[in-house]
Amino acid sequence: MMAVTDIRSAKLVDIPVIQRLVEKGTILDSELACTREAISQHMLTNLLPHRNVVTLVGRVDHLRIAGQFRLKADEHLAQMLYIAPDLNEAHGDTAWLELVDSMAFEAGRRGAHMLTGEVDEDGTLFTTLRTAGFAVYARQEVWRRPAGYAVPDHITPAELQPETDADAMEVQLLYCNIVPRLVQPVAVPSSESQGYVYRGANDRIQGYVAVTEGRSGIYVMPFLHPDIPYHSAASILAGAMARVNRADKLPVYICVRRFQDWLEEGLADLGFEPYKQQALMVRHIAAGIRQSVFTPLKQALEVVPAAVRPPTTPISKSVLDQGE
Repeated sequence: MMAVTDIRSAKLVDIPVIQRLVEKGTILDSELACTREAISQHMLTNLLPHRNVVTLVGRVDHLRIAGQFRLKADEHLAQMLYIAPDLNEAHGDTAWLELVDSMAFEAGRRGAHMLTGEVDEDGTLFTTLRTAGFAVYARQEVWRRPAGYAVPDHITPAELQPETDADAMEVQLLYCNIVPRLVQPVAVPSSESQGYVYRGANDRIQGYVAVTEGRSGIYVMPFLHPDIPYHSAASILAGAMARVNRADKLPVYICVRRFQDWLEEGLADLGFEPYKQQALMVRHIAAGIRQSVFTPLKQALEVVPAAVRPPTTPISKSVLDQGE
């Protein structure tokens, strides 16, 4: 028997429902999970129609559900932020499948070509998203350092500078050289982050570190060129944290994707420990379609060349002999 589904954009009257669901859900954005203390406040703040954030609410059979995603219109990308309730309470994944399909539809209707989510590899949602048509684009591990942990004395923080408009070309080149082409459209740091650049030999940018500071933690996403020595990686990451005022008062999380896993030795040296293993999952929901242009039939016929007429003069035998 098919499930009875009713999912729509959230309204003010849905606030009580969302407040009940928000404490039982799953966050699909690592940056949000590591930096925001009150997820319910974040969802309710973005409840009303917003140009970048869309909230859905409804029911599948008798089960209330809610979800939220963020649009990156200039990148034709939608990032899932939150879905609720927890799968264990949903008595199967039918409700989540319906909710994810609705999110994909709404994101596609708003111009997104891909819907993404960061999911714990050991969670039930990982299997559910595979069923919903998602593919793993990258593996990532989030490392955590507790609050109050100082940089070891033997590590000297490197000098990093805030990113400027003049750095855009070099940062883009660094990004394309480090990140696999398949992952490039979905691995861009959040617009809420502050970027810092590290210049190595010949004053060229060899490192870019995106830092997001929130109430409950600091989230760091590094992009360091493989030419950087192992021992320098820890110094660069320490230099990025030195630019954040509360880095010694809040937990610090660093997201390392598989193409940057050589940084793990430096992270351990800085006092970080593995926190979560996740998969960056992507579902293609739309494709660009070039508008067809049809030429009127009459105009098309006018440009068709006339039929080729056979020669009126017979080919002489001498011409044939020459051809031989």
